[in-house]
Amino acid sequence: MSAIEDVVRELSRLPGIGPKTATRLTHSLMRGPKEECLRLARALTSLAERIRPCAQCGNFGEEELCSICRDPDRDAALLCVVEGAFEVASIEGTGQFPGRFHVLGGRLSPLDGVGPDELNVASLLARIRDSNDAVREVILATSPSVEGEATAVYLEGVIRPLGPKVTRLARGIPMGSDLEYVDGSTLVEALAGRREM
Repeated sequence: MSAIEDVVRELSRLPGIGPKTATRLTHSLMRGPKEECLRLARALTSLAERIRPCAQCGNFGEEELCSICRDPDRDAALLCVVEGAFEVASIEGTGQFPGRFHVLGGRLSPLDGVGPDELNVASLLARIRDSNDAVREVILATSPSVEGEATAVYLEGVIRPLGPKVTRLARGIPMGSDLEYVDGSTLVEALAGRREM
């Protein structure tokens, strides 16, 4: 197998990148200066060698604890549970969440063989149970898919007996959209989650 085919195959494994896009990216790298390819290779090597999951929350970082878990100004009593580290970055990007995170590493999907034991559920429950700063609220920020909803319902059932308030991210109509184009289930969620002005 040639070096080009190797790169195309490896790029094709990334989510959202099919063989055509991988081929385009590979050819773009070959057309550019050799230093650009080497810089990308060094960045990927550094990523593989230096980045690891946080021992507490499962987010990615370069030390045993990620920067969020190490930050003493974060509210340890407010815990947001997400499926993956990408969602941590999305929520952090808003600059509005003062608490800490817990990354599940996926969502329940029995058809794909993903149950609670394949996710970071046990560490979440231990974290809530053994917390020095008593966790007062757990926000379930799983996706609104069938699997994400099933994950949220399961987590609510195992977290609530431990004492904290369990909440779910609000869902509804995105800003800038027209009601005529919004699907029925989104409208139902928006009506149910309405608030006083």
